[in-house]
Amino acid sequence: MEVSIDQTKWYDRIWASFIFFTRLPFWRLHQPPKECYQAAVEHWPLTGWLTGGAMAATLWFGSMLLPHLLAVIAAVVVRLLLMGALHEDGLADFLDGFGGGGRDRQRILDIMKDSHIGTYGVLGLILYELLLVATLYSMPTEIAALAILAADPYSKMVTSQLIIMMPYARREEEAKSKTVYRKIQPLAGVSLAIQGLLPMVGFLYLTGLSWEYIIFLPGLVMYFLYLLIWNRLRGYTGDCCGAVCLLVELTVYLVVVCLVAQPGA
Repeated sequence: MEVSIDQTKWYDRIWASFIFFTRLPFWRLHQPPKECYQAAVEHWPLTGWLTGGAMAATLWFGSMLLPHLLAVIAAVVVRLLLMGALHEDGLADFLDGFGGGGRDRQRILDIMKDSHIGTYGVLGLILYELLLVATLYSMPTEIAALAILAADPYSKMVTSQLIIMMPYARREEEAKSKTVYRKIQPLAGVSLAIQGLLPMVGFLYLTGLSWEYIIFLPGLVMYFLYLLIWNRLRGYTGDCCGAVCLLVELTVYLVVVCLVAQPGA
């Protein structure tokens, strides 16, 4: 018997989000109704509390035993394992579709759905991972760990706006995950804001860094990516969401590095 997603329990939707966005075997503990996966993105930043927390803890405690660079690399590897490189796969497909042979809307969608990775995807992933490691390595350990805790949920919250701003670009049966997110309702939007902003507010309070750039510039990156996606596809895909999430998060780290390098920031 099918049920409406509004008839499902809020905690089932949280379970669905953790099952959908991580590779941890939460499904062994609980199996939410399949309808809950349509609302998985509404708790996406909450999964960032887990993945960001694991990554930050690896960096913090790893730095006590390893050189800082190795601790940073270990932290990145931990998140890749926790998420199964889900968003990295989206970034590679996004770069192949938009940067490669995507001459029109359908060709871009076809390239992004292709399981093979192209030149743009390979080069983009290498550059992204190098920048990620370099930015985290450039920060003091304490700042880097706190930045991860804040940036992971924040980037997911910012990226979720794509689902509010545009429709899904494919038909539901063409979706890679066979799931199309429902439109985010006002109450869910408030919940998203709390999930994404709370760690960021804590980070800004503890570090005393200027909030304007850390909040504004990643949002600006998301907006320009939104314009690109809208102009080329007139809708989002899961690959677009994964790519935007990683690029917004990377922007947070780049801004933090610049601010840390400026005395009095």
